[in-house]
Amino acid sequence: MMLLQTLSTDGNMMVDSLAIMEPGKGDIGLLDLMIKGGYMMIPLYALFVLAIFIFVERIITLRKAAKSPKHLMDQIKILVQGGQVEKAKILCAQENTPVANMISKGLERIGSPLKNIEVAIENVGKIEIYKLEKNLNLLATVSGAAPMIGFLGTVAGMIRAFIGVAQEEGMVSPKLLSTGIYEAMITTATGLVVGIIAYLGYNYLVTQVSKLVHNMEYTSIEFMDILQEK
Repeated sequence: MMLLQTLSTDGNMMVDSLAIMEPGKGDIGLLDLMIKGGYMMIPLYALFVLAIFIFVERIITLRKAAKSPKHLMDQIKILVQGGQVEKAKILCAQENTPVANMISKGLERIGSPLKNIEVAIENVGKIEIYKLEKNLNLLATVSGAAPMIGFLGTVAGMIRAFIGVAQEEGMVSPKLLSTGIYEAMITTATGLVVGIIAYLGYNYLVTQVSKLVHNMEYTSIEFMDILQEK
């Protein structure tokens, strides 16, 4: 009789174990996790949207700035040496890129000392670089602020969880404690994801700006060489 009871008990325990291990039981969807993160998820969502907006806007701007005919300087050289400065200005105005704007300013100063022309080109270049770097510092701020906000949300969630445990009378349910903890950890995970995305986007954009700045410097040197040959 005792043997039958033992077998029956073992069988019930096995059934319960299989039920717990059954696929799909206890699975939590991504949307549920995002909702259970608490109110600290709101600024993280806002930072994520801001980071994506800045990245996309900067990518579009940088791609437009990088568009320039490969033989632009060859055409400028021919026009300048042929005395067709006005046509060269029109060509630069049609392009409307940082490089073209720098060359256009140099063309406007033709007749002045080369040093003055060089200074004018450098000043325009600084303005163009400022435009290219617009909002990059804000994106860097998002990459640093998001993980900290996520960690703050986790700390606040842990405090709430332990307050709830302290207010319970008698034995504390492990489910109560574990639920509070995992909900609190959601904000840290979200903050890290947002921070990593913003950080990678920032470094990519900085690399693209550096390439454009190098091209601008090379073009300005080439333009000054054309004026010296004139």
